[in-house]
Amino acid sequence: MTNTRNTQGMTVVVTGASGRTGSRVARAAEAAGLTVRGASRATGFDWWDRSTWAATLSGADAAYLAHPSDVGAPGAAEAVGALAREAVGLGVRRLVLLSARGEDQALPTEEALHASGADWTVVRAAWFAQNFSEGPLVAELRERGELVFPADDVREPFLDVRDIADVVVTALTGGDEYVDRTLKLSGARLLTFGEAVAEIAGATGRPLTYRAVSTRDYGEAMVGFGLPPEEVAAMTGIFDTLLDGRNAHLEDGVREVLGRAPRAFTDFVREEAAAGTWKP
Repeated sequence: MTNTRNTQGMTVVVTGASGRTGSRVARAAEAAGLTVRGASRATGFDWWDRSTWAATLSGADAAYLAHPSDVGAPGAAEAVGALAREAVGLGVRRLVLLSARGEDQALPTEEALHASGADWTVVRAAWFAQNFSEGPLVAELRERGELVFPADDVREPFLDVRDIADVVVTALTGGDEYVDRTLKLSGARLLTFGEAVAEIAGATGRPLTYRAVSTRDYGEAMVGFGLPPEEVAAMTGIFDTLLDGRNAHLEDGVREVLGRAPRAFTDFVREEAAAGTWKP
């Protein structure tokens, strides 16, 4: 019989609580009756300053870990491993890490979590649907009417971040059921990036277009925008991995954990279009 954790009075640290996934995890955790402790620079927590960690972690029961750049970025394994060990040392053994499906560069970070002594769960997520509505990509669609990205006809099952949040909270509150497990999540339907933009265009009534470029050209553009060359090199390497077709299949993790189908990309687009997300 599964040991179900008593969530009454449970406190969970949510890193990146104002970010794309963390904000949804925080809301879902609060809705489940958990006490949420946001961890960000605004609250005195800094991933790159270990002296700030103890004050955030002390007295908590669990934590959601989302690395601030990318789980496969240089330094991510060292930072996540150190934070996980600190958490375990302070009695915060239950840790859930956001990882990326099919990203080879993320494996050292996952392994660092495994070695920390924590009761861990890894959530390997597909590409976020909300990447089209939040962050740098939405500005291109809104302001220029075009999305330029290094993905040609590769298909991706875009995943609603709200499903990630629901899975994370279920894993945190599910006792032993999800401990020492890797959960693979995807959306319900495979789409190319061009098809995704076409759905957005149809919902908004705007003539939005998609243009695929090489990762090299995309990297040169990012350098031109002022990003450090070493960061650009890491990100283009990750894009080459994630967008080579290896992820062009569905996962059943959302249904396995939540007992329902993933949220539909069409519904996400309809909601965001109604909210005016892509209006110029």
